[in-house]
Amino acid sequence: MQVGMIGLGRMGLGLAKRLLQKGHQVAAYNRTFAKAEKLAAQGAHPARTLAELTRLLSPPRAVWLMLPAGAVQPILDELAGLLEPGDIVLEGGNSPYAEDAPRAAQLARGGVQYLDVGVSGGVWGLEKGFCLMAGGPRGAFRQVEPLLASLAPPGGYLYCGPSGAGHFVKMIHNGIEYAMMQAYAEGFALLDSSPFAEHLDYGQVSHLWNQGSVIRSWLLELMEGAFADDPRLDGLQAYVEDSGEGRWTVEQAIKSATPAPVIALALMERFRSRQDNSFADRVLAALRHGFGGHRVRRKEEP
Repeated sequence: MQVGMIGLGRMGLGLAKRLLQKGHQVAAYNRTFAKAEKLAAQGAHPARTLAELTRLLSPPRAVWLMLPAGAVQPILDELAGLLEPGDIVLEGGNSPYAEDAPRAAQLARGGVQYLDVGVSGGVWGLEKGFCLMAGGPRGAFRQVEPLLASLAPPGGYLYCGPSGAGHFVKMIHNGIEYAMMQAYAEGFALLDSSPFAEHLDYGQVSHLWNQGSVIRSWLLELMEGAFADDPRLDGLQAYVEDSGEGRWTVEQAIKSATPAPVIALALMERFRSRQDNSFADRVLAALRHGFGGHRVRRKEEP
């Protein structure tokens, strides 16, 4: 198939390269043209503008967006004036699912169909394949299914329902991801604070737990690699960002009155990781000193 790829960041570039490897024709647009131009060496057709991108594709067109959430709407607004009835837009970024139905309606006024496609796989997707969660018109899904099948490993893509369903399933996926990573982090912290820490190689522990244990996972494979490079992770700062989907998952839990305490606490721990000399902890220390006379450490103390 032909496909236009808009956005050549880490994920978008991986998607474009995998499609090229699978024999699809890719027209590529990126705000920084040099990225699209570089991809031409692997067979892509670079475009300097969105108008040029649409001209490189034969109707009915399939145009895939891989952009940060805040950058999607301006691009969609421009595409709405360039695309024709029968064309399909696939929005693969981490966008809030509530934005999908209005976007689908906006494009539908011009006869353009819209699919929201949650994409998981990270930087390893190019090699291993991407997990894809699609929402929108089922007919549009079937039209672009050859693209999805090429991007995903066997069984790695799913039609999830109407507009918003793909991004919703991906949002919950990311919430679960937060909780899993937090559990691993706490487990290794317990190992590191134990009397046995000096005897343990955490890379070997990660490898061991992936050999038939109940908690085996790809995340542990990544941990094994990280510990091989830096056995105690001394080269990293204890500062953890969040992409937004963990927040949206917790908001959904509140909205639907669905208990999700582990995911919520995992998000809170990310916030905590960014605090140096936490004011809240200073309040706690002052209170303990106030009611119980417990010792406090002053700034000049180690």
